[in-house]
Amino acid sequence: MTATEPVSTPDAEGVIRVAVADDQAVVRMGLRALLERAPGMECVGEAADGSAALALIRRVRPDVLLLDIRMPGMDGLATLRAIAEDPGLRGTRIVVVTTFAVDEYVFAALQAGASGFVLKDSAPEELVNAVRVVAAGEALLSPAITRKVIGMFGRHGAGPVEGLETLTPRERELVAWVATGRSNEEIAEELVISPDTVRTHVSRAMVKLRARDRAQLVVFAMRAGLSIPA
Repeated sequence: MTATEPVSTPDAEGVIRVAVADDQAVVRMGLRALLERAPGMECVGEAADGSAALALIRRVRPDVLLLDIRMPGMDGLATLRAIAEDPGLRGTRIVVVTTFAVDEYVFAALQAGASGFVLKDSAPEELVNAVRVVAAGEALLSPAITRKVIGMFGRHGAGPVEGLETLTPRERELVAWVATGRSNEEIAEELVISPDTVRTHVSRAMVKLRARDRAQLVVFAMRAGLSIPA
């Protein structure tokens, strides 16, 4: 169980503070080098397993954690659940670094509170963009990953969602559209309304459902069986 932190530097306004958790040293080294080269970002620590990652984020409170799912000891899913259960850590958003081969973890990671997913073989600019998107409070769910989640929820079946009855018909519709993986702009184009209107309804739905981000809205939509008209 190991964690390392770079020499501390003064915080700069607007800088996204990122931590990395992966059991492979070469992966951590590559991610750290990438983050340190990206404008407006700094790597505030590394961890080789879930226990070390949890201790690290409690100590340095990063904005974003890049988290591997498959790690020895306390794995990524257990780490996600521990973060979700600690109110003091809810300011840290989690990007799961994964591969399409690990299908079963996508469903569980979303339920546990992941805000997005990035493939380990993604281009550097895609990973940097993922950090920026999630740090801004958005979800990072590609259509391919969304389809996998929909398929898994389809096998598990729909169920009750607390707060669903408080949503207006329009809010339900917008939550269903969010679950397709589309952005506000794409939804607005489909429905011929303004992106601001989409954003307003989505934000209200998030408050009513107590969702921390759009990724959780996807979970709620799938669990409730919401879907867009065919």
